[in-house]
Amino acid sequence: MLDGGPLDVVTGDYLAELTMLILGRDRLKNPDLGYAKTFLRQLEESLGLAHERGVRIVANAGGLNPAGLATAVRELAAKLGVPVSVAHVEGDDLMPYAEGALTANAYLGGAGITACLRAGADVVVTGRVTDAALVSGPAAWWFDWAPDHPDHHDRLAGAVVAGHVLECGTQATGGNYAFFTRHDVSRPGFPLAEVSEDGSSMITKHPGTGGAVTTGTVTAQLLYETQGVRYLGPDVTARLDTVRLTRAGADRVAVTGVRGEAPPSSLKVGVTRIGGWRNEVVFVLTGLDIEAKAALVRAQLSELLEGVASADWTLSRTDHTDAATEETASALLRLVVRDPSPDRVGRALTSAAVELALGSYPGFHVTAPPGPAQPYGVFSAGSVPAGSAAHVAVLPDGTRVSAAPPWPGSAASPGPGPNPAPPGGLPGRSPGEFEARGSGGGAPEGVRGEAPVPTRRAPLGAVAGARSGDKGGDANVGVWAETDAAWHWLRATLTVRTFKALLPETAGLPVTRHDLPNLRALNFTVTGILGDGVASGHRFDPQAKALGEWLRARHLDIPVRLLPDPEVGP
Repeated sequence: MLDGGPLDVVTGDYLAELTMLILGRDRLKNPDLGYAKTFLRQLEESLGLAHERGVRIVANAGGLNPAGLATAVRELAAKLGVPVSVAHVEGDDLMPYAEGALTANAYLGGAGITACLRAGADVVVTGRVTDAALVSGPAAWWFDWAPDHPDHHDRLAGAVVAGHVLECGTQATGGNYAFFTRHDVSRPGFPLAEVSEDGSSMITKHPGTGGAVTTGTVTAQLLYETQGVRYLGPDVTARLDTVRLTRAGADRVAVTGVRGEAPPSSLKVGVTRIGGWRNEVVFVLTGLDIEAKAALVRAQLSELLEGVASADWTLSRTDHTDAATEETASALLRLVVRDPSPDRVGRALTSAAVELALGSYPGFHVTAPPGPAQPYGVFSAGSVPAGSAAHVAVLPDGTRVSAAPPWPGSAASPGPGPNPAPPGGLPGRSPGEFEARGSGGGAPEGVRGEAPVPTRRAPLGAVAGARSGDKGGDANVGVWAETDAAWHWLRATLTVRTFKALLPETAGLPVTRHDLPNLRALNFTVTGILGDGVASGHRFDPQAKALGEWLRARHLDIPVRLLPDPEVGP
């Protein structure tokens, strides 16, 4: 990014939910750790160039120990002979929080970053701030916005949306993109946002870098790991149903129209705990009688598993009939065990499973040798009153400044709000009516007197993109259409009932649908599908990253007029 073209600020987001657990375990071993050590290695290569070009660096790599990272950055700068001023933001750490908690951190906003930059910091490192705060904080510094200024809510919300687009790097430039075959994404470039004083932004990338910036790639990232039409944040609530995307040239997408509301009166808190111990064995079942082979193993191990707190079996039918290779003739039977005691799920158990080798199903083998139990973590989200978490900017000269904004007390409701009319309009039809008319799973019936709409059985992905991800134990699946016609059909057809029918694993779980007409998108939240989060999960896809692609691969009746010409392709 520093080599590719002009920049004012480089940001870095290091703190996934799983990362906090890893950093918590690091801190148990060494109280001086708790920050992302990779940040220092990257800084060693780039600090001199950033200083030479006048680029500020803002990163949340401080994790659980931002003060420790700030000290390490100063030591690195002295070693390199680069005269930079370093500041940090702290106050998010709420430990001790509750019995059994390993880490507990409030999600702070961008005000501390703003204060550090106003004091002349060249490098700002933080603890747990929101991902988007890495962009909204510098924008507020540059344009002198204030979170408590109601006229600045829309501007801050626009910067928050820009921050959300940038936070996952190349995921906004074609990485993990549903329609990846349209672009060369072998080495996508990183995105950048040109933020304007009114809060609008232009998403682009440096010339000559790979990938692509399109309304589709930006839409996909906007839908990623969001829940509801209101994107709640400590500085402002951004209304995702007001975002408008417009192509403004090659690899340039304008983000406009974002409306902001007052922030909620509480802060989100991420809490991690050591949940217990886990282990797993994967049995390979080859050829005929796959189901019977799986049943035999389960029966042989049933007595051994009686004292284990949790034992989950999954049979993945990766086998093919009359397969040309042994691997494609094989299925995988996965056993995941969890227990508060490492002894009950340790090497004794996995060794006993492998010892079945000479007395079980024909062709018995496993994918890995028996291993010891491993600790697993649990992530949960809570909240605290906004004013109860310290939010402190520690300036380059060591001065400590409170950065907590004056909380207005009039929180934005987390519930869904009114949606603007969809592109192209559908007068007289409410989202509730769409829900009812689309509940059958296929194309909606024609209006009385109209000829039936010709349909063809095809995958949903022929007309819609999707992106999915995790939020603790929940998953979200964003689905979008590229044309008005496809959007009208998608909105009418993909109801919660149809969604559950297409993804049977969600059938018994709460699923909520949110409509985002400006983006021609639907966003589904699936509550509880990931259990206690990625570190403890036993699902094949523990972070739900491919849930959207599974949905796109499911078949339903789609109007022929919406499908790509098979002779031409999409």
